[in-house]
Amino acid sequence: MGSKYKHIFEPIRIRGVQFRNRLEMAPPSPNLASKDGRVTKEFVDFFRPFAANGVGVIHVGNSIIDFEVSRDEERQLDLGTDECILPLTRFAEMCHSYGCQPSLEINHGGKDSMRKFTGRPAVAPSSYVSARERAYAAAIGEEPVPTIEMTKEMIKDAVERYAQAAYRCKRAGFKMCMIHGGHGNLISQFASPLYNFRTDEYGGSLENRARFTIEVLDRVRELCGEDFVIEFRISADEFHPDGMHFEETLKYIEMFKDKIDILHVSAGLHGEFQYMKYWYQNWMMPRQFNVHWAEKIKKAFPDLLVCTVGSIMNLKDADEIIASGKADFVAMCRPLLADPEMPRKFALGHEDDHRPCLRCQYCGRRLLVPAVINCAVNPMLGEECDFPGGKVPKAPVKKRVGVVGGGPAGIVAMLTLLERGHEVTLYEKTDKLGGNVIPAAAPSFKIDMQDYLKYLQRQGEKAAARVLLNTEATPELLEKEKFDALIIAVGADPIIPKNVPGIDKPHVHWAADADMGKVPVGKKVVVVGAGAVGVECAIDLGRKGHEVEIIEMQPELKNLITVSGGAFREMLDALNECNVPIHTSHKLLEVTDDGVVCLNLQTNETVTFKADTVLLALGMRPRWEVADKLRRCAPETEVFVVGDAVEAKTIAEATKSAFKAAAFL
Repeated sequence: MGSKYKHIFEPIRIRGVQFRNRLEMAPPSPNLASKDGRVTKEFVDFFRPFAANGVGVIHVGNSIIDFEVSRDEERQLDLGTDECILPLTRFAEMCHSYGCQPSLEINHGGKDSMRKFTGRPAVAPSSYVSARERAYAAAIGEEPVPTIEMTKEMIKDAVERYAQAAYRCKRAGFKMCMIHGGHGNLISQFASPLYNFRTDEYGGSLENRARFTIEVLDRVRELCGEDFVIEFRISADEFHPDGMHFEETLKYIEMFKDKIDILHVSAGLHGEFQYMKYWYQNWMMPRQFNVHWAEKIKKAFPDLLVCTVGSIMNLKDADEIIASGKADFVAMCRPLLADPEMPRKFALGHEDDHRPCLRCQYCGRRLLVPAVINCAVNPMLGEECDFPGGKVPKAPVKKRVGVVGGGPAGIVAMLTLLERGHEVTLYEKTDKLGGNVIPAAAPSFKIDMQDYLKYLQRQGEKAAARVLLNTEATPELLEKEKFDALIIAVGADPIIPKNVPGIDKPHVHWAADADMGKVPVGKKVVVVGAGAVGVECAIDLGRKGHEVEIIEMQPELKNLITVSGGAFREMLDALNECNVPIHTSHKLLEVTDDGVVCLNLQTNETVTFKADTVLLALGMRPRWEVADKLRRCAPETEVFVVGDAVEAKTIAEATKSAFKAAAFL
């Protein structure tokens, strides 16, 4: 008997190619190709868990047609010569062994190709200075270099390079590929009036701007034949005022719809930074963000197979999208990175074990370091060489292990230890598991964090471990147990400055306690600190009708940019909607009965802000003293301090350190 998700798991044949279901992995760039752009063992091992656990198609992101001209990432696949074919067979054969279709997102960055990698100016339909080039030039202290307008010979060469790249996929055993025609890459640069200023047959009218697209698709079909599936990615709307908008996109699709097999509908732009969010949504944006575009396109072209993508968080939602006729395929990337086993869990009825994505954009930020892609909630990601198949091996010797702390680090440690086969006891001094994820999930708009908290608590409840709530792990208690090993994940406390007069007044609280409803909050509120905790609290209170102001000692909001998970602009917009001002360069001097006194660090003047509630959001301090008391409660070489107890950072660092400690015990 099959699962209840009959729509997402329905097979389909296209041009004789079998697709086992309608679930696609939207194209990630894992930074695991070799330096010369070849598939590596690490690359194959990275994708294996997705193929093994039920994904129908795996697209590999930003695989480029011209390594010398169009690179824009650290470790991309190079499809520019036949040398790529042999390594590609390893990836293709791995996918096929699980019944999964491998695919590469074939691309040329055009204007966004980076001199950092190519050592030359970018080429594009027209000559101008791109936003990415301006940012790069400013960072290295040089004048920006404009793009080189492509000659007709260069255009002809690019068309052939797209087709040869697709044909190399076919020669390596692929039965399909994705041509990237969206997000402001080269094909969409030709199609969009935002980038194409040409006056020849490749510019001006939509028919002319679409010419390059059609030439690429025609040549790919000519070279790859009728038994090869072409998926084509577009931006339904570029959102830039001068870009291509949906009404024109529909006319554009009409011109090439008979030349493709699947239309992959995204939105937004790659190199215009304020428009990236439309294809790479953050946690403050609605889920299923671009599904409505796919739905409209499907209605306009009912015979065209359409794939939708963008913050589709689980297979239940994916199944409903297909059942309602909004799309024929659903693509997701980050939710699969968070849990490669998601398809199998839903098929087997284990939905409650699905590990949800936070949309925190940690995975994408890793690529900019540069580093191998990783996930905040899935510390296994990127570690597949050490843990083949995405599994932790059984320990050679079963141990009794204590875990102190029931936050994300403690729970990840517990689950990993259990997978290793150890006997585990977890101590949590409060009455709930979740640690500082509990206050992090408290603001009403943090739906992704709320799902993650529920996941952590469910796993804690179901785990085959001894979980002791309302139990503080003292040295005496731990020594009595005589554990073989100990993982200390005691977390961090909010920073409360001791040298500020009035800081202990009864109307002064930690901001997160206000989020959780633990303390009374008056009508007029001052939040001290413009990091994530302070701003999230201010937004939540502002939406509830409180009058809120934020004071921040730093002159700029660099910390908020760093910790916002890509939602910086959305957070500022939310503050503006609630009329919540941020007063930067203001240092807290004193808390009074009716407000706070600050020093304006720019004018050196004293400023008073009225408030009946003062909420502190000044960061977190590791519980070093607690951890140090417990370090000798097991053999010293078998004791590990993890998570915020080492350094108060993010969920990503907490889960990673806990996983690493537990995986080798």
